[in-house]
Amino acid sequence: MPTVRLDLGDPQGHLVTVTIGLEAPRPQLRLRLPAWTPGSYLIRDYVRHLEGLEVLCGNQPCPIRRLGPASWQLDLAGRVGEPLRIRYRVLATELSVRTCHLDGDHGFFALAAVVLELEGERWSPYQLEIRHPPDWQAFVPLPQSADGTWLANGFDQLLDTPLELGPHRCDSFSVAGVPHRWVTWEGAAGSKDWLQHHCPTLLADVQATAEACCRLMAAPAPASDAYLFILHLLDEGYGGLEHDDSCVLVYGRASLQTPAGYRKFLQLVAHEYLHQWNVRRLRPAELTPIDYHQAVVVPSLWFAEGITSYLDQFLPLTAGLSSEPELLEDLGQDLSRYLLTPGRQVQSLRQSSQEAWVKLYRADAYAGDSQVSYYLKGAVIALVLDLHLRRHGSALCVVIRQLWQHFGRWGRGYQEADLLAAFAAEAADLERLLPHWLEDHGDPDLAGYLADVGLKLVPKGGASAWLGLTMKAESSGLLVQRVHRHGPAEQAGLAVGDELLALDGERLRQLDGFKAGWTPGQKRELLFCRRGRIRTSHLSPAAPPVEAWRLETCPAAGAPALERRRQWLSLLPA
Repeated sequence: MPTVRLDLGDPQGHLVTVTIGLEAPRPQLRLRLPAWTPGSYLIRDYVRHLEGLEVLCGNQPCPIRRLGPASWQLDLAGRVGEPLRIRYRVLATELSVRTCHLDGDHGFFALAAVVLELEGERWSPYQLEIRHPPDWQAFVPLPQSADGTWLANGFDQLLDTPLELGPHRCDSFSVAGVPHRWVTWEGAAGSKDWLQHHCPTLLADVQATAEACCRLMAAPAPASDAYLFILHLLDEGYGGLEHDDSCVLVYGRASLQTPAGYRKFLQLVAHEYLHQWNVRRLRPAELTPIDYHQAVVVPSLWFAEGITSYLDQFLPLTAGLSSEPELLEDLGQDLSRYLLTPGRQVQSLRQSSQEAWVKLYRADAYAGDSQVSYYLKGAVIALVLDLHLRRHGSALCVVIRQLWQHFGRWGRGYQEADLLAAFAAEAADLERLLPHWLEDHGDPDLAGYLADVGLKLVPKGGASAWLGLTMKAESSGLLVQRVHRHGPAEQAGLAVGDELLALDGERLRQLDGFKAGWTPGQKRELLFCRRGRIRTSHLSPAAPPVEAWRLETCPAAGAPALERRRQWLSLLPA
């Protein structure tokens, strides 16, 4: 059984020393470091943080031959069965839910960035040992042995184990008898136990949200036998990453102190917690098993993330922690964001899923005009699917529960064809409609489906002429951040990074000075600098576009629509 030892003895150096011990299994042994972390679809080349690789077999150095940027081969001829020790260091300076960070305050490790995969040992049990400062604790979502080490049933479970270490507070609660732990690293400056002081009901609210997830799945208990929440509480930030038996969250303290921000935090909790069913166990076939070393096209990410993003807004409501007006406000903001994303008319939902590796996680200043998030459009299609199924006496939760029974609980990976068949079994016309929604660049009939539940989208027009660009003020001047495709700024020849110098001969110094005084069709002279060269152009704004959309109730909605809304908001089938 391979043993992985992590030495955090010098956290100020930001280096963790990794030692992997086992008996030499064969004359040649290939080592590879994973390139990405499941749940975050981007090749991250973790090997860039690895240094000082050395191997001893018995007490003698072992020759190492590099096969690629993140792969090596050991020559162990004549030494099979002897003790083998692989040793290296990993630099832990990147703070995110999918990387590693170590300093005097805490340590966090995504083990895909830390542990080498040993050829032939993927299905072997692994023992994990951690050496850390004496006043720290290790919070690990693995069963712990009497000797203080942890045991993973294989390489996959080991890599699915996020590690948080530090002198942190740990709270406990249970969900349907299943033990849960909550650990917070208060990475922002301030008093300790800030969370307990400012959010005294948080643990009870998280418990209620978790119970709402179980009800949604019609499950008597969580899918995990024990669950660990890790929260990085920072000055600002937002994000999360799911695991089989845990999740890692990042959130800003200022946001937690507003009602809307606290509600969004509970939605984040619901999202990552629900993933223990959808994504982690109810998993696309393309990720069964996971290839840690290359990108794999997953056409059903719209289901994995979009469905979850739609449901996470409802779960605090069904837990009694938010209200109907609040849900409509949050849902309306997502619909507005979707309708104001030009890229939805360029990239289809299926393309968004297939191109996740090269687009969503590499978004730049031009992304909004060329792509749409499968989280966002996936949630919009989930809304449409839910309301369409209700026309047929079913609901989205019915399909998810059936997929869980047929695939998730048995660990069987599903193909996108399995999803289409499951939806068509509840509403036959979805055999035609759903593929169209996945491939089409147009919008589904949002107005019609929302009218079923007595709702409507109301546009809010802009107050000023549209220039087709966004800017930021820096010490050097006004810099162009985004130029909208086919917009006035693009037609004027502006590009991202241009510095705006003067308008109609007047020096520009502040944003307000540039934005004021425009009327549609007016042509004004603009002086700007690009790559050190001064240029002149003329900018002619367009009429104000829709600035936002608001989801409102229809006063004339009849009793049937109101009843459908009640059932829909409760996530109950029709």
